[in-house]
Amino acid sequence: MAWVSLIFAGLFEMVGVTMINKLHHDRSMLAFLGIIGGFGISFVLLSFSMQSLPMGTAYAVWTGIGAAGGALMGMLFYRESADWKRIACIGLIIASAVGLKLVQG
Repeated sequence: MAWVSLIFAGLFEMVGVTMINKLHHDRSMLAFLGIIGGFGISFVLLSFSMQSLPMGTAYAVWTGIGAAGGALMGMLFYRESADWKRIACIGLIIASAVGLKLVQG
């Protein structure tokens, strides 16, 4: 259950990061509430995950999901560069998160 919680924590971090970008573009109250909600839920789920998983592993996976997901969201919704080098680096982040899961057991 900790790993499922951790994955959702990373997904909600992506929501928070995307809402920061939306706030810079729109200056809407909805984007501001999205930041608070996204990061709030993310931190609660991360905290739950860390009850069972080592801090270093949980934080690295959470950060990796947020970083890779944030970059992908930027490419999909904000026309950021989708250069093959960026995509390869995102793949390395994802591979690192999977590697941590494999060595964690």
